[in-house]
Amino acid sequence: MSSDPRRFNIPLIALHWLTLLLIALAYATDQLREAFEHTPTEGLLTHWHSVFGVTVLGATAFRLVVRAFTRAPAIVPAPPRWQEVLAALTHAALYGLMIALPLTGWLMFNADGKAVVWFGTQLPTLLGPSKGLAKALKEVHEAIATAGYFLIGMHAAAALFHHYVVRDNTLRLMWPGLRPRAP
Repeated sequence: MSSDPRRFNIPLIALHWLTLLLIALAYATDQLREAFEHTPTEGLLTHWHSVFGVTVLGATAFRLVVRAFTRAPAIVPAPPRWQEVLAALTHAALYGLMIALPLTGWLMFNADGKAVVWFGTQLPTLLGPSKGLAKALKEVHEAIATAGYFLIGMHAAAALFHHYVVRDNTLRLMWPGLRPRAP
């Protein structure tokens, strides 16, 4: 799937940055919603928050399929084993976030007796109404979202560390338009 074994293929690069944009929009609509509490705009922001969240879930599923058929390019120079393990754990946690956050939001909506609507299509109801469960799911959803700030920040900081301090090709593997360094 890649014409250049020194970087990720274009579909994975595009999905990476699209997913980041969708996550940023989901977080932004949630933060803005608080500023418009008890207004008609709050409902609109809640709707778009769920649309972005469900889209993150779909993009992540597609990304996992594409990634399953793609070999990761080598980091040059190769990092120490402990960094590879930490990177693998962080990536697993990020994928967990991109799956768990939208799913808990979807379940929370359903438990609160609301349907999730994605671009005019009502998605299946996964649970019946339960105010107690809706409250518990909201707490879990918010805790995961808070952890997301730290995971995303750590991921970005690691990429910058590798680029500017270690001076390896980590960031070049995923940055659109940035050419790999010559061997």
